[in-house]
Amino acid sequence: MDFSFLNVLLPMLFRGLKVTIYIAVVGILLGFLLGALAGFALQTKCRIARAIAGVYIWLIRATPLIVQALYVYFVIPKITGVDLSSNVAGIIVITINSGAFIAEIVRGSLDSIDPGQKEAGLSLGLTPMQTLVHLIIPPAFRSMLPALFNQFIISVKDTALLSVIVVNEITKQIQNYAAISFKTIQAYTTGAIFYVVLISILIILQKQVERRIRG
Repeated sequence: MDFSFLNVLLPMLFRGLKVTIYIAVVGILLGFLLGALAGFALQTKCRIARAIAGVYIWLIRATPLIVQALYVYFVIPKITGVDLSSNVAGIIVITINSGAFIAEIVRGSLDSIDPGQKEAGLSLGLTPMQTLVHLIIPPAFRSMLPALFNQFIISVKDTALLSVIVVNEITKQIQNYAAISFKTIQAYTTGAIFYVVLISILIILQKQVERRIRG
């Protein structure tokens, strides 16, 4: 079998990998900030904050990511008059999508903290904010790390759907090569193997993180 096609395809895949990782990393970091805010809002006594967070999470979980991508890339610019590059639109999509799921992760982690922690902090003379920062957030963050890493892996795979808005990530590069070379079987088979290797590496890293947390 002739593997000379790899001389062209592999550099394209690694260019796509840079875009994939960039969008996934920036998107998950911004998504964590958005998700943490929404997660804390779900725990607050303010009904308005809870309602806003609840509607946001409901809307994102009720719509496919590909629809979110098309809306952000094609509709938002028409509403705002501000053009978005495909990469910026991709980051926005991953941010709002991952943020909704991270919000539930944050809420679950906060719920898992023993209520006695808060009472202990207040009995030591700490303010509610000091109690939150020193006694609630650290153990909650440790407990949510595996789930956050899992969400990052999901976001890496989700970037494949951003090919519909012309983000030159891995899947788009596969499509580009297949279109110009007509080597469909080779292109998509190599692309699938590339994804398997990439996600397997991330899963191994996730296991290492989990071991360190438990250890």
